[in-house]
Amino acid sequence: MKSTAVENSLLMEFFVSQLQDIYWAEEHLVKTLPKMAEKATTDELANAFTNHLRETEEHVNRLEMVFEMIGEKAKAEKCEAMNGILKEGEDIISDTEKDTMTRDVGLIFAGQKAEHYEIATYGGLITLAKTLGFPDVAGILVQTLEEERGADTTLTDIAESQVNVAASGEQED
Repeated sequence: MKSTAVENSLLMEFFVSQLQDIYWAEEHLVKTLPKMAEKATTDELANAFTNHLRETEEHVNRLEMVFEMIGEKAKAEKCEAMNGILKEGEDIISDTEKDTMTRDVGLIFAGQKAEHYEIATYGGLITLAKTLGFPDVAGILVQTLEEERGADTTLTDIAESQVNVAASGEQED
């Protein structure tokens, strides 16, 4: 439980605001990842998005647990950064040809932009949780951070092992 001093601090207010931001982002990724999986050309990329969807659903659950642990109501506030990243992902899908490796390259870019935003956010939240005296919260957030890093690595591996080279040989119709 937090002390009254922490409860009323500007830093605590900022921490809660950032939790609300990433909570919105994770909830929207739960809706977006199935669409990305559906639009992927390769099974490997589709499976990566599907697997990360299951993790992302758990991220939402963990954030709800974190809100409870700090005595706050789980509430999402629109994340303008993630909203822009998701919009860019939609543009990539509409700007690339269906069933091409170039589309997969674009989907990987969009996915990694989302992952990098999440990695930065969770890293900052972990530091704030420790500063505010919430080591258990920090521990939960570390789990999520590691999964986000793993998803980013998976996308890099898919790009480097097959997608980028295959896309480099595609020609315009």
